[in-house]
Amino acid sequence: MSAQEPEFCYVTTTGWKSGKPHEIEIWFVSNDGAYYIVAEGREKAHWVQNIRHNPVISVRVGDKTYQGKGRVIDRTDEPELAAAVAAKMDAKYEWSDGLIVELRPD
Repeated sequence: MSAQEPEFCYVTTTGWKSGKPHEIEIWFVSNDGAYYIVAEGREKAHWVQNIRHNPVISVRVGDKTYQGKGRVIDRTDEPELAAAVAAKMDAKYEWSDGLIVELRPD
């Protein structure tokens, strides 16, 4: 883990059934102006389902909070991006097995 980048970020999605804010604490990496998180539970993760229904998110990294949009990365359609993110996750956490989700600040 780099000295400048925190271990966790905090992502808030909107519950697709409840309509209520839902915050998670999760490992992340940054790449090319966006943040990337990995869902171990893949499509079963509630926050992934929330992003699929409503991509508007907020992400807090350290003392900064950003509004933006989330999207699932298809490893087949974007292999270079997926490989870059997986390599950064592996370097930072020694783990990258899951569904990659991009959080892009507005």
